[in-house]
Amino acid sequence: MPGTVILSHGSDSGPDATKVGALAKVAEELGWDSMRPDFREADKLGHAGSVQPRVDRLVAVARAAAQPLVLAGSSMGAFVSGLASLRVPCAGIFLIALPMAIPRWSERFDMAAGVPAMIVHGFNDELCPVMQAAVFANARRIPILLLPDDHRLSAHVAMVADQFRGFLQSLPR
Repeated sequence: MPGTVILSHGSDSGPDATKVGALAKVAEELGWDSMRPDFREADKLGHAGSVQPRVDRLVAVARAAAQPLVLAGSSMGAFVSGLASLRVPCAGIFLIALPMAIPRWSERFDMAAGVPAMIVHGFNDELCPVMQAAVFANARRIPILLLPDDHRLSAHVAMVADQFRGFLQSLPR
């Protein structure tokens, strides 16, 4: 099934961030193309100000990518991956440290229904409350892996990458 995985980094991060780098390596090992758009210019607009430019950029990159498409992201990257999935067809959505809302941004998180998805979140996430992500996952019947870690999940990068490997391998062929 390999196509393209687009990996979106979080705010105050970049396309060479540890988690998206680890996921890109997994995708490439499995024969997927991977893309890591650089959203740092949009991030200079602040959290709320960066959402629409990030979504627009992600949608443009996704429309030009080889299909099938998987959207994956961490934190703000997860938030915009979900919103982009409402505008472009995708075969899967993998979300890490998912915020359900962005302060001063009018929309809550949403994503395409009926698309295979998974959420990975830290129990001790100091930025994105774990219960909000768990309630969303339960309502949508999306698997969620909760880890004993904080927002960065730095103690579990290898485990997150292993989950991503399993997620990609589980997608319908």
